[in-house]
Amino acid sequence: MHQNHQYHHSWSAVIRELGYPSLGALKRWVKDYEQDAKATLDDTPRKRKSKYSGAQRQAAVDHFFEHGQFITKTVKALGYPSRQLLREWLLEDPRCDDTLRSRTVVTKPAATEEVKAKAVEALYKREAPVREIAEDFGVSRETLYGWKREVLGETFPAKQAPGLLEGGAEEKVTPEVSSLQARIKELELQNDILIQVNALLKKDLGINHLNLTNREKVQVIDALRDKHSLNTLLKALQLSKSSYFYQRGAIAKGDKYEAIRPRLKVIFKQNYESYGYRRIKMELDDEGIHLSEKVIRRLMAEEGLEVTITRCRKYSSYAGEITPAVPNILDRDFQAEAPNQKLVTDITEFSIQAGKVYLSPLIDCFDGQITSWTIGTSPNAELVNTMLSAAAETLAPDEKPVVHSDRGAHYRWPGWIELMDEFGFTRSMSKKASTPDNAQAESFFGHLKTEFFYNRSWLGKSIDDFTKELNQYIEWYNTKRRKKVLGGKSPQEYRQSKVPEVESLEKRPHAYAVYLLVAASIVMRKQKR
Repeated sequence: MHQNHQYHHSWSAVIRELGYPSLGALKRWVKDYEQDAKATLDDTPRKRKSKYSGAQRQAAVDHFFEHGQFITKTVKALGYPSRQLLREWLLEDPRCDDTLRSRTVVTKPAATEEVKAKAVEALYKREAPVREIAEDFGVSRETLYGWKREVLGETFPAKQAPGLLEGGAEEKVTPEVSSLQARIKELELQNDILIQVNALLKKDLGINHLNLTNREKVQVIDALRDKHSLNTLLKALQLSKSSYFYQRGAIAKGDKYEAIRPRLKVIFKQNYESYGYRRIKMELDDEGIHLSEKVIRRLMAEEGLEVTITRCRKYSSYAGEITPAVPNILDRDFQAEAPNQKLVTDITEFSIQAGKVYLSPLIDCFDGQITSWTIGTSPNAELVNTMLSAAAETLAPDEKPVVHSDRGAHYRWPGWIELMDEFGFTRSMSKKASTPDNAQAESFFGHLKTEFFYNRSWLGKSIDDFTKELNQYIEWYNTKRRKKVLGGKSPQEYRQSKVPEVESLEKRPHAYAVYLLVAASIVMRKQKR
């Protein structure tokens, strides 16, 4: 006992003098040296002896192929090995074909350098068992030790020796210890930066701190000034001292766009969250607020004002060649020199919890205005016929537009054809399965679904509620929604600017009444502003 105590005392003295390794590691080194001195002193890393014998490995692989090829069931039945190790054995077996190989190989996302550094720090301090540390970081013990060799190298011990880095006056600080201390400080600095990035900027802990903006880096530095020196923080975040003080001065001045940000949110919300920076700039210009597109784009990004886009399947009303098709008169030429010359139509479907709703609009190619529309719960003949009759009532007797549609059954039934003949309208049809032939209608449906329907919850909404909101959207689309191709004007405002002769409207009593109602609504809207 006394002799063992002396050995233990001499081993502890060696550890205190060198600063490494742990007592258990030193005992293993001595034992290995006594067995094979040459192999122990060799710099070539030794391969760890396998935990399982060749017979156990072959039994596990045979059980997998003989019992349905299930990795989890094989591990549960035999009690060994791990699923990952069994995958590695299977990949080396000649019976593993390409199908099994594609099902067996599982790739995990590579861990970031910050995660590896934190894991190695926890392994070295060893405040918990290695297995628990590995589970906390979601890796195996072998992977954890692999990270240690990658970060600290082969020569550093995997565990802090007793008394190491505790600052005793009698302890000798070796170059290895000094290097390890510096590495630990570096890891602590990286960890502090990540914590501040998450706490101050609400960003993911896995983000690369070098991708932060200079303003964000200054916020992190100021939060850590009491713990780390300024030069250390500037070097870690790769920020020059001049940029640091410039950003501090800019932060001290405050946000000069503070009063504009709430207005941006209001404009964005009032316009179905569909306005990008260009149309928001048009709104601000009308209010006398002049900002560049670059500034508006940045402010929208900072406020999280982002237009979302969703794509879903298209409703189809094609029911075969019911009646002979007519030629495609428009031939994808959707330009019109005046209102009520070229009109396009189609049907779109909305599926909500309360049921299905169908919209049939008639769109003027002159300015994209919705001339007439009907909403119903069934895509029948009455839906399209009512829309066409309502549009005909707003036209002057001498206005005989071309009405273009796809080859849907609604536009080939006798009722539709009779109404077209009665009103003197000219029929035009797209080619079969050619969406671009009716691009004007498809464009409207795309804006409608993206701005009004998608990305909104319709749970608890009745058919009547949905119909009311859809009518409100179309009214907004006609009277307020800005279109870049119209010079930033709404379809109604563009039409009024292009039709100066109000006297000609007086010859059309119904159209003149509509014009007066629209003018009154515009005046009231401006007064409210």
